[in-house]
Amino acid sequence: MTTLQSVPALGTHPASGSLPSRAETREQLSKAAYDLLVIGGGILGISTAWHAAQSGLRVALVDAGDFAGATSSASSKLLHGGLRYLQTGAVKLVAENHFERRAVSRQVAPHLANPLTFYLPVYKGGPHGAAKLGAGVFAYSALSAFGDGVGHVISPAKAQRDVPELRTDNLKAVAVYGDDQMNDARMALMTVRAAVDAGAVVLNHAAVTGLRFTKGRVTGADLEDRLDGTEFGVNARLVLNATGPWVDHLRRMENPDAAPSIRLSKGAHLVLKRTRPWKAALATPIDKYRITFALPWEDMLLLGTTDEAYEGDPADVAVNEKDTAQILDEAAFSIRDQQLSRDLITYSFAGLRVLPGGPGDTSKAKRETVVTEGRGGMLSVAGGKWTTFRHIGRTVMNKLAALPGHPLAEDMEPISHLPKKLPLPGIANPNAVAHRLLIDGAAPGPRMSADTARHLATHYGSLSFDIARMANENPALAERIHPDAPEIWAQVAYARDHEWAETADDVLRRRTTLTIRGLATDGIRVGVESMLGDRD
Repeated sequence: MTTLQSVPALGTHPASGSLPSRAETREQLSKAAYDLLVIGGGILGISTAWHAAQSGLRVALVDAGDFAGATSSASSKLLHGGLRYLQTGAVKLVAENHFERRAVSRQVAPHLANPLTFYLPVYKGGPHGAAKLGAGVFAYSALSAFGDGVGHVISPAKAQRDVPELRTDNLKAVAVYGDDQMNDARMALMTVRAAVDAGAVVLNHAAVTGLRFTKGRVTGADLEDRLDGTEFGVNARLVLNATGPWVDHLRRMENPDAAPSIRLSKGAHLVLKRTRPWKAALATPIDKYRITFALPWEDMLLLGTTDEAYEGDPADVAVNEKDTAQILDEAAFSIRDQQLSRDLITYSFAGLRVLPGGPGDTSKAKRETVVTEGRGGMLSVAGGKWTTFRHIGRTVMNKLAALPGHPLAEDMEPISHLPKKLPLPGIANPNAVAHRLLIDGAAPGPRMSADTARHLATHYGSLSFDIARMANENPALAERIHPDAPEIWAQVAYARDHEWAETADDVLRRRTTLTIRGLATDGIRVGVESMLGDRD
């Protein structure tokens, strides 16, 4: 393992093509006049900035924390059609979700998404029968044009061969369907990169301290750099509030009398070490409407999620003992006890779903996107699903184009004229990338291990070769950050130089999987902070 004493020497001078400094970015944001200022670097804001920049608009994007630093990196890591929506007859919604899921996983980001087979166990006395679920997964696969095979039913014995920890007591049958999964933080980061490639200017860790007004209209924002306290501002013809759980906080900056527009639902997850390999995921019905997931993700097991109303400060959302007990109890419906030991838990995380305001059970609320306009002309966007992030960006752009008086650039390219499935940076076949990394590793220099090659290929795509070059040029960067994880130190340098990483959490929680694996030790944090500080 890399010793702590050797870590400071790992820093290399930023590579060519590195990002501008924060000071340079602040100056650029302060001096230019933008068509659109997007406040909020979750996937809704990122997707909108990407599509707006593609349309030829001058776009700025800021976030008070890190990109995807809150809800957008606290999802179930799924790209899915939404099997449970068939319960409510939302056939069109499921078909639309499937279209977006297939587009992302096949054409837009095949290097960041991978297919995942789901087993839906049918137990005696459960909320659904085998015939009903069999018909449901068939309909679900039909709405996906059978692109993931035909939904069907298999025997408990066959299912247990793929999921060895499956509980078989009173198990009558197992329904099978297909969806996709991803690393949500990496997908968001690659979308930020795509927005910048299209011309957007972005800055994380920059908090809005107030809005700017011209004749009663919101025309920008005052900001503070949270890393050094520098104050600056951005002027824009239009401001988009995409702050997720904080959307009403910003709306009240525009209008102190603004009524609440959203409600929040907390979703908690647990991450556990796996006792044995899993070849499929479990989606277990808890009641008529809810499903609990057990997902093989990386080489861990992701359990969740909860769905309950949340009324506290969004910044304080966290997994509590009640959440942990609920997730483990619900997982026990279909998973053997030895896989659910609390000793196997490496990490837990919680996010907040943003739902339209109104009464009723949050688990039954629609996951729809709502766009509203305030009295000062600021647009607010909230809600939606990770799977449809591109569709949400297009929806917001259509709203912008239809605003009275056309406040944005008159030569703005209509969203309908843009490429329908523009790929994210690094697009490549991850299997081919991993193979190439291993072949190249036979040349002089440190040989890359198979798990590291696979990890790089499925998190960076063809950009992995840039990281491999850094490791070849400096053998210290080829060393693992922790012996039990595939990440290498070159990824930290790359995150610093090319991916807007400013803090240890930016690297360990979102640009790598070390925190989620429970491996972000104090020594590693110090080493990461040392490398992040070596920018000159």
